[in-house]
Amino acid sequence: MQTSGSTERAWPDTLTRVPYWVYQDDDIRRREQRRIFEGPTWSFLGLEAEIPGPGDYKTTFVGAMPVVLVRDQEGRPCAFENRCAHRGALLCLDDFGSKAKNFICVYHAWRYDLHGNLLSAAFQKGVAGKGGMPAEFNVRQHGPRKLRTATLHGIVFGTLSDETPPLENYLGAHIVARIGRVLRKPVEVLGRFTQALPNNWKLYCENVRDTYHASLLHTFFPTFGITRLTQGGGVDVSESGGHHTSTSRAAVIAGEEGAYRQQEIRTQSDLRLKDPSLLETCDEFGDGIVLQMLSVFPGFVLQQINNCLAVRQVLPRGVVETTLHWTYLGFADDAPELRRMRLRQLNMVGPAGYVSMEDGAVGGFVQRGIAAAPDAHSVMEMGGTHAESQDNRATEASVRGFWKMYRSSMGL
Repeated sequence: MQTSGSTERAWPDTLTRVPYWVYQDDDIRRREQRRIFEGPTWSFLGLEAEIPGPGDYKTTFVGAMPVVLVRDQEGRPCAFENRCAHRGALLCLDDFGSKAKNFICVYHAWRYDLHGNLLSAAFQKGVAGKGGMPAEFNVRQHGPRKLRTATLHGIVFGTLSDETPPLENYLGAHIVARIGRVLRKPVEVLGRFTQALPNNWKLYCENVRDTYHASLLHTFFPTFGITRLTQGGGVDVSESGGHHTSTSRAAVIAGEEGAYRQQEIRTQSDLRLKDPSLLETCDEFGDGIVLQMLSVFPGFVLQQINNCLAVRQVLPRGVVETTLHWTYLGFADDAPELRRMRLRQLNMVGPAGYVSMEDGAVGGFVQRGIAAAPDAHSVMEMGGTHAESQDNRATEASVRGFWKMYRSSMGL
């Protein structure tokens, strides 16, 4: 039973029903920050390629908490809360920077090292023997919160909690292997986008895990034969439920070639691409997988759609606002033609892409649709009632998995 404000609300005792108040309640948002983002989870902070040398840094977030990710002088990624211990101002104002020796708060010039330790307070001794901090003031007793960091295949994760298990245990062997399948060698950043979503962050996390919608909402996919539910593939859900991979293979399941025509799905058209080079691909991984989507609870996504590789970071910005950060990747040793393929395919998968544009809108459609129905709930029975792996994609198993871990994390 969850109490929110003065209204007592119950979550149905099943993974197939999600009450709509969970996307609408400000008390829930504050509890998520404490129990999930600052709790025993690993959050995506950045890529090692974004902070290649000592003193290189980026600013990011863990939920609502601003964070500095920086490489120290020994080459280790470090992270700490982007908050001055004095009056709470941001320590670092830039998105990225390089060769920093320390961080100085712009407000009152308190100075911190690359680990977030307070080194000095301006005019700590006062001026001409007057003013200043008390004699017992000790810089070692003041500073922002520090995160544990762990790196896997060039991705840096962070956590505030001492109770968070080691990263590979948190993810599980399958997710670790699937990350390694894509990020198998050093990467380069090809570009970035930041996208504003008019909906609760959990609606986007559901969408990423929802294989049912992929060739229904995204009509570009089946129209041009990129991916259909009739192709081979499946969904793998971690034991915790919170992490998943979904895969689509190039080959169509025998006997299912006409399934879309038989169901009269709205993708039949005479549309053609003026520049069909957008569809040129190569099987760079050698396993026939044309699409792999991978998620890590709470808000990390690794994407391989044909040759378009990206990581996505889902960040709540309020009850009905979310920021989605896209970072597109290539490998440092890409051949020129493969690099051209990746850049062309960016036009397909992204905030305004031929595919992902719909994902940026549909969460808002849900948020608006449920505005007056907080005590109603969704119905997620596609593929059964459980949150286990399946050898097909006509299922909502990985969405149910997200809610399995969410409910556990929130104590609901």
